[in-house]
Amino acid sequence: MSFNTSLSGINAANSDLNVTANNIANVNTTGYKESRAEFADLFSYTTYGLSRNAIGAGVKVSNVAQQFSQGNIDPTGRSLDFAVDGEGFFTVNKNGNTLYTRAGNFQTDNQGFVVTPDGARLQVFAPNAGGNGFDVGRLSDLQLLTTDSPPAQTSSVDLMVTLPGNAAAPVTTPFDPADPNSYTSSSGGVTVYDSLGVSHVQTSYFVKTATPNEWQVHNYVDGTAVGAPTTLQFSSTGTLLTPANGQVVMDPYTPGTGAGVLNMTLDLSGSTQYGGSFALRDVHQDGYAAGKLSEISVAEDGVVFARYTNGDDVALGQVVLTNFVNPQGLQSQGNNQWGATHASGTPRTGAPDSSDFGQIQAGALESSTVDLTEQLVNMIVAQRNFQANAQMISTQDQATQTVINIR
Repeated sequence: MSFNTSLSGINAANSDLNVTANNIANVNTTGYKESRAEFADLFSYTTYGLSRNAIGAGVKVSNVAQQFSQGNIDPTGRSLDFAVDGEGFFTVNKNGNTLYTRAGNFQTDNQGFVVTPDGARLQVFAPNAGGNGFDVGRLSDLQLLTTDSPPAQTSSVDLMVTLPGNAAAPVTTPFDPADPNSYTSSSGGVTVYDSLGVSHVQTSYFVKTATPNEWQVHNYVDGTAVGAPTTLQFSSTGTLLTPANGQVVMDPYTPGTGAGVLNMTLDLSGSTQYGGSFALRDVHQDGYAAGKLSEISVAEDGVVFARYTNGDDVALGQVVLTNFVNPQGLQSQGNNQWGATHASGTPRTGAPDSSDFGQIQAGALESSTVDLTEQLVNMIVAQRNFQANAQMISTQDQATQTVINIR
């Protein structure tokens, strides 16, 4: 009996050494969670139960529990390196099986899917069809776009100008954009884009009329007039009265055969007539040319954006995080991944930076939670336990030998 008790102690110490060795081996493994060997004592039961003076029968390994504490977040500068700052696991799909990981060292495969080093695909909430929010009821594989961003035609040119209140009507008539003496002020060239993403220059010329507080605006694209001049009327306090909403609709313009088209509105709301000099206070247009993918970025709430050289941003999805009532009940699957079990509880998915889910840190990785100094101390303690149990067997052998030698 005593031999078996000491043998169980040797086996327990050996298991403790194995757990410590595994921790030390994974000291640099991304997203690794330190394991801890947990033990329970043994008693021999009989049909009549356990007597009050029963002596224990040794020890057993009751559990090897991983400690899901937060690891340090180390910046890497790589766009597909993600770290979870807080609670939750990345959700991945491998051959139809849903797994969970804290290791965010992702990469792309030959089809553009974002995958772990062993090929499991990162799961996201897909964007809604209307582009408003994400479909939180459906998980999909994150795939990076490899196509160019399509162009967007300019639909509105916003000009906010201050026209000189003391201006006189030009002495040269009629208006000629090539003659600066035939107009009072100009907005300068604003780059706009047709439906094919080809750039053009739109210019607005402001001509003071003989009527007090009245102006005319002439709109040109690439030197060609787009519509008749529009009358602007200001109040005696300098605010724009006509058109009431500040909107000047330009005629449709086709730059050339086989080219795109332009349908634009000039928005002058906020323009004023003050002082004695012209000022262009603000200018903006909403079109852009075709663009190429320049980078992938991830916000703290897990939204993955494809950013293009034309300034366009496209939301590709929102990273899915999963949490459990009992993370220690997860079953390790290797490759820094875990699977759900009955003990872990039902998986609960959600968006990062919401409820009790952590934030996503892009361009960073969560390091291993192994404290090397602590593990080296554990190794010494386990080694001493092993030696003590071995010495106990030796002592028991001497006592047995003494009994055998009695004559």
